[in-house]
Amino acid sequence: MTGAQPQRSDALKNREAILQVAHDALAESPNASLNSIAKRAGVGPGTLYRHFPTREALILEVHRNDVSRLVASVPEILATHAPLDALRQWFVTLAAYVRIKHGLGEALHSAAAQEVVSASWPPVTAAVGQLLDACEQAGEVRSGIDPVDVIMLMSCLWRIPASPDGAAQADRLMELAIHGLRPSPDRRA
Repeated sequence: MTGAQPQRSDALKNREAILQVAHDALAESPNASLNSIAKRAGVGPGTLYRHFPTREALILEVHRNDVSRLVASVPEILATHAPLDALRQWFVTLAAYVRIKHGLGEALHSAAAQEVVSASWPPVTAAVGQLLDACEQAGEVRSGIDPVDVIMLMSCLWRIPASPDGAAQADRLMELAIHGLRPSPDRRA
């Protein structure tokens, strides 16, 4: 027999349930136990450990899954929002994901974790590039903006506390950043 066996549909459903519950539970508390995650997902601890043998393995897969979902959301968000609004909304979601990641402390400081985080840069950069291209085509931002520069500029958003005051500050900072991305007045005419 060559290659890995495909997972049964119930195993895939269990895996997806665990990832979603883990995302939510870790967002609520970075100290959520694996047993509590298994219980909330409606699976036994053995099932959770079969899919994710360590806490770090679960956390890293939650991160991969979050990044994958966020990157995959770009076409839909562009189809349902004006390009600049799509950029805003996408960065708010990215900031929420990164805030969760930062709340996980030491779990994301291993070599394996750094590899996973580094692997997320190319797809995130490509997603930001898609958003910027749409904004540029709509005349909302100037041409030639480097997506990595925008990610670094917007990184302030995930350092802001998740609170009403923090949300207001995030909105103000996002608008300052977007103002800097706009075409200069003499080129807009």
